[in-house]
Amino acid sequence: MLFDIINIYMKFRQSLFWDTNPKNIDTRKNARYIIERILELGQPDDITWMFRQYSKSDIKKVINLPRNQISPKSKALWTLILK
Repeated sequence: MLFDIINIYMKFRQSLFWDTNPKNIDTRKNARYIIERILELGQPDDITWMFRQYSKSDIKKVINLPRNQISPKSKALWTLILK
């Protein structure tokens, strides 16, 4: 059921996930991909959803991973916000 809810949501925000079919995204298996996209390109509603879906600790881990897809400016901003 949760998977169905996220698929509906991702269809609405296809601009975040332009390079894949939202039906193929699993919120657990693809957490890093989802978090990176939302941190870099997300709108307030996307960010709210992300904080409901993932723990602050999980989000921090993604920010600190090597070779992540988050720009230095976004990384600096989110590091300050998540202190």
